[in-house]
Amino acid sequence: MNKISFIVYRTLFIALLSIAGIEGVSAQDSIKKIYLREAINAALKNNRAIQLAGIDERMAASSYKETEAIYLPEIGFSYSAMNTNNPLNAFGFSLQQKSITQADFDPARLNHPSGTTDFTTKLTIQQPIINMDMLYKRKAAEKQMALYQLKTQRTKEYLVFEVQKAYLQLQWAYDAVTVLEEALTTSKAVYQFTNNHFQQGLIQKSDLLQVQVQVSTVETNLAKAKSSVSNASDYLGLLMGDEKPVIYKTSRTDSLPATLPGNVQKIKDSRSDFMAMQKAIESSDLMIKSSRMSYLPRVNAFGSYQFNDSRALGFGANAYLAGIQLSWDIFKGNRTKNSLSTQKLARNKIEEELKKQKEQSQLELNKALRDLSDAQFDIKQQTTAVEQATESLQILQNRYQQGLVNTTDVLQAASRQTQQKFSLVQASYTLSMTQYYIQFLTASDHP
Repeated sequence: MNKISFIVYRTLFIALLSIAGIEGVSAQDSIKKIYLREAINAALKNNRAIQLAGIDERMAASSYKETEAIYLPEIGFSYSAMNTNNPLNAFGFSLQQKSITQADFDPARLNHPSGTTDFTTKLTIQQPIINMDMLYKRKAAEKQMALYQLKTQRTKEYLVFEVQKAYLQLQWAYDAVTVLEEALTTSKAVYQFTNNHFQQGLIQKSDLLQVQVQVSTVETNLAKAKSSVSNASDYLGLLMGDEKPVIYKTSRTDSLPATLPGNVQKIKDSRSDFMAMQKAIESSDLMIKSSRMSYLPRVNAFGSYQFNDSRALGFGANAYLAGIQLSWDIFKGNRTKNSLSTQKLARNKIEEELKKQKEQSQLELNKALRDLSDAQFDIKQQTTAVEQATESLQILQNRYQQGLVNTTDVLQAASRQTQQKFSLVQASYTLSMTQYYIQFLTASDHP
């Protein structure tokens, strides 16, 4: 799982520092306002990750149904046509057809039979009775089915987090556009004043050129920020399974996460991915028991009913065969023993991976809680900084109009104000992103 700081910095690059050449909103792109819950519902319904998880879940259910064979009979039908002059088989064919006569016991005929034909229609049935190893395999398959159900649940939780993140990225992009539009308005105002004074010969051309560079820089960043709106919309649309080019509009109040409970300090063991790994451990335990049970004998019933005739499609003679078989694999060349050893090691590996994942998740939660506290403090600081930078810019603009400060001072003050606004937007994004991440880390629908 990506750290929250990585997510924040990656979003900053997506939102503002997009590579040159990415097109902005095209005339064909429609604009649509969307709410976070609406986006989540669409993603849960249409996202391919959910569809793939559902297929895995159905495959596990199908594998579990396959184990019904330990209770149900196997029935087969066959029709055979054979011809032989082998003395034993030729006499056997006649015996099965119930066509033996006194002449058949002639030694010459017994030793040198002519070609004998037999047509056999046969119905067979095999009924499992006691197969303890297969019984435990069925229980293990049931655990696998529950495992994939939990994996689907965790996939949904991760997808919800991805949609929340994408929604925040889109909101951040819109905030970046707003900040840059305000910065452009300020820069153009400074340029208008500077240009008027330059025309009057009161300001040097170098001052005018500095302001022009500032305006061009802000315009370039604004174009990139507008492109980032399209990028964020495309990603949100991808998560929702929407293939049409749509520019989404967010709702600022809707993007705010719910208040976290005050006792969020520990990762829950009932989190769906943890429970999925626990099911995997339980399934491994059952497979180990299944291997152990393979040492025990098996009891199965069998039966057949057949017709034999010398003519095709004939049913001249019939017979049945039924019985119960006890079979016992006493020694398999240590194959079962070695298989048990491998299964135990695989089971222990899953258990260690579960412990590692819990420890890693707890570490991430601890960091996220500290990031949350830092973001809350950062918002307070940046709010004050924005107010101070705005007041400072107003003072310098007034003094600049009176000719008391130079152009560089005003441009630097404008840049500081823009930077502080960006820092405030970033702090707000970090706060919301961290809250969503904590919700994802502590998600649990299984008390």
